[in-house]
Amino acid sequence: MPPTAKNANRKGNIIVKWVSALILLAFSIIFVAKFAGPELLKLYLKSGVGDCENIPILCMAPEENITKVDIDKEYLNGLLPYKFPPDMQVYLPKEFTVVKERITKVYYKKKKRASSDATFYLLYEPPDFFSNLFPQLKNRGIQDDYDIIGRTMSAKINEVKTLNDAFFIIMKGIFTPDLGDQTKVKMARFVTNDKKGFINYNLSKKENFFDCNIFDEEKNFFKIYIKDRRAALDLEKVFTIISTVKKTE
Repeated sequence: MPPTAKNANRKGNIIVKWVSALILLAFSIIFVAKFAGPELLKLYLKSGVGDCENIPILCMAPEENITKVDIDKEYLNGLLPYKFPPDMQVYLPKEFTVVKERITKVYYKKKKRASSDATFYLLYEPPDFFSNLFPQLKNRGIQDDYDIIGRTMSAKINEVKTLNDAFFIIMKGIFTPDLGDQTKVKMARFVTNDKKGFINYNLSKKENFFDCNIFDEEKNFFKIYIKDRRAALDLEKVFTIISTVKKTE
């Protein structure tokens, strides 16, 4: 671990506040869905989660498919290795603060966890983490964690008709980090040689944000959220970093 990096490895119960909030809101949604129609369900969601005006990404979905990824080998050679046993390892630029997280709260929203304006937040969960948390989804055609994250990213609040739709809107509202001006966010699916997933990004001249949701061939889940307020990164550099992430051996 480079001496300049800050590694905050949060331990404890993985599901505490994040899952508690989701379950509490879900029970309320179940009640509304049972006794009201889709329009009242949407209204309830907007009052509890938000609407397209204050959270524009709730009306957005991945529109881009990235299948050709160029790796910047020169940039790759300048990255430093970070290991977080027994979870993950990845190569990252030395000028960024690094924070290792766990799902215990909405860790990326309106809470200062690192003083740097250039920060990587890293998260790892094992295969079937989300499927095991919400096993009832398998009865509704959702097979694995990739399907869950895919449905979450594609959820649009104005298209909610069922309880299933409402669940993914709640997930999207909770699981999407700060991406700056959301009206400028791009959402994309991506497939590389050994990884696939979803990336949400906002590029500007002054600051960039990247929310990377990554699955490897063994179905391990990695989330890399990048707050790049110096606008030092671009998509090619981020995909170069993504190419290095893997389960700790």
